[in-house]
Amino acid sequence: MARILFTTFGSFGDLYPYLALGVALRNRGHQAAIATSAVYRARVEAEGLAFHPVRPDVSLDDRVLLEYVFDARRGSERVLRFMASAVRESYEDTLQAAGHADVVVTHPITYAAVLAAQKLRKPWISSVLAPISFLSACDPPVPAAAPWLVRLRILGPGFMKVLWDLARRQVLGWLDPLLDFRNEIGLGPAPHPAFEGAHSPSLVLALFSRYLAEPQPDWPRQTVVTGFPFYDREHDRGEVAPELVRFLDDGPAPAVFTLGSSAVGAAGKFYLHSLDAVERLGLRAIFLTGRHPQGLPEVLPPGTIAVPYAPHAAVFPRAAAIVHQGGIGTTGQAMRSGRPMLVVPFSHDQFDNGARVRRLGAGEVVYRTRYDARSAARSLRSLVENAAYARAAAALGEKVRSEDGCAATADAVEAMIGRR
Repeated sequence: MARILFTTFGSFGDLYPYLALGVALRNRGHQAAIATSAVYRARVEAEGLAFHPVRPDVSLDDRVLLEYVFDARRGSERVLRFMASAVRESYEDTLQAAGHADVVVTHPITYAAVLAAQKLRKPWISSVLAPISFLSACDPPVPAAAPWLVRLRILGPGFMKVLWDLARRQVLGWLDPLLDFRNEIGLGPAPHPAFEGAHSPSLVLALFSRYLAEPQPDWPRQTVVTGFPFYDREHDRGEVAPELVRFLDDGPAPAVFTLGSSAVGAAGKFYLHSLDAVERLGLRAIFLTGRHPQGLPEVLPPGTIAVPYAPHAAVFPRAAAIVHQGGIGTTGQAMRSGRPMLVVPFSHDQFDNGARVRRLGAGEVVYRTRYDARSAARSLRSLVENAAYARAAAALGEKVRSEDGCAATADAVEAMIGRR
């Protein structure tokens, strides 16, 4: 038995994989705990996992904050600067939790957890949720701040490495408080904390499907691609609104529109444009709107329904097409469902995830700035009428369903513990 501490920060897409892994490892006889924002306490403890609150506290109801961090050009910079500025209190909270652990598992931006593991000389495992975290020159990602840069991949890995090295230097300047604090606690110089220094020398867990991204020569050699560790407990418990079940049963497959758990707070006119698009096409539609007012009419047209939330595992497989923001959690569920998708990226990893879906032939991408009723209707018509998308998505879904991300991750964690 090992005591394993998972650290994470962000939206449900950042929490759910670790909930799934915590349950999987607990079922193998280990003690699993999660250290993250206090707002998630109830969800973690409902699964019988130990919980440790870690600052900074955030709320997915803070629309001002969500608008701020979902700026396409500067959103990622703002998140990294925020986490670096909060490193002192994060470290203080995480150090206490890590002191009781045998192994610490870190999330890409839980910088304080890396410091705590190193200070305590604890074994640690790093994880990444999306391929963009590797910033590969061999398989260049699409950066939200400058998506056009991916066109330069034709110049080869050597050129892309030079380009990414420049980007690394820029990012390092965002992390000055983190670097200063590292020196203050006596840890001294280290590799880039957002890139090489975020990867454990013992084990790096790539918590996504190898069908989304194959391992590359410039990834850390100790990387294990596990497949998505899906968290389906809400679906398994039947947490689907009865009116939504009736709607699904009462007609043809609808288009499903969702912006996940965080971009939904910065939706703008996404839902209004989407409603206009399905009315033009005569499609049935489900709008997953979150807890925020989205400007939809109080009485929706026939054949449409809006609900705050539904487990993606319950509704995606029954969709004609899925329109979403490209967050890695939503993308993984959409891939598994085997249904074609339209990705409308807002910021962060979403541009790259969408581009990968498009390269797989399972969907299309429309940038947020170009998403309106006309572009949405045009793309949706193509997705539902062109059988090539349905075939590619179905084949992809079958492959993703063949993976067991929780089991593969648990195996890798246990193997690392065994070596120690």
